[in-house]
Amino acid sequence: MERYDIAIIGTGPAGLEAALTAKVRNKSVLLIGSKDSSDKVSKAHTIQNYLGLPDVKGDEMAKAFLKHVTDMGVEITEDKINAVYSMGQYFALQGHNSDYEASSVIVAAGMSAMKPFPGEMENLGRGVSYCATCDAALYNGRTAIILAYSPEDEPEAEFLAERAAKVYYLPQYEYAGTLGGNIEVIKEVKPKSIDRQEDKSILVTEGDTLSADGIFILRQQIAPSQLVPGLTMDGNHVQVDRSMATNIKGLFACGDITGTPYQYIKAAGEGNVAALSAVSYLQSNK
Repeated sequence: MERYDIAIIGTGPAGLEAALTAKVRNKSVLLIGSKDSSDKVSKAHTIQNYLGLPDVKGDEMAKAFLKHVTDMGVEITEDKINAVYSMGQYFALQGHNSDYEASSVIVAAGMSAMKPFPGEMENLGRGVSYCATCDAALYNGRTAIILAYSPEDEPEAEFLAERAAKVYYLPQYEYAGTLGGNIEVIKEVKPKSIDRQEDKSILVTEGDTLSADGIFILRQQIAPSQLVPGLTMDGNHVQVDRSMATNIKGLFACGDITGTPYQYIKAAGEGNVAALSAVSYLQSNK
């Protein structure tokens, strides 16, 4: 498996700037995220405080960011990272589509607006997971619940259903799909909490409970404390120093994930600092 110098999670202003800076410093870069960059940027009406781009519309800014990255030869790998593990001399990244390795990591995944359900964190790894395709082999002949937040999650349910005896699919979006077979679609159900009773995972909803061998929560974003085991948080934000270093050696964070102000220019600046710090970290390890 190829081991990159720097893996960057997130393709908003912080992640893109970190990738550019790392590329300029001749480091091998794995940039993971959406090829459309950030919805937060592209949907902005007008930005007035980004130096050199006065009164720029959000979609124009997003296009300019992506063009700059493309022109520099940086490629975006479209995947969703479920977990990042420090292995001592390198990091292992578990993605939906593949696994990756990097000598250092920069987390620039933005802020997740969703809070964990009561009982979610307590049962993480004990019936609660974030990747149905990753754990599908564990569900041969078993039952599972999928909390889905996008139509993109439907193929993941189909993949799991090839192995599981029964899959309960609870779309938290306007469902118009055609899932069938051993997949039971349960619409307009609002999850409240998660429990573990004996060897079963229990999803408590507004009006009922649902029992299965496991529960998969397929959010588009994963809270950083769930993404990186052992990461020190400051409230809902990742705790960093002025070099954008976290408490985990070789792992840096930048952008909205590190706290206010939630400004594009602040995010890009932190991305630059995080990349320079990662380069220094790599150099010190030689």
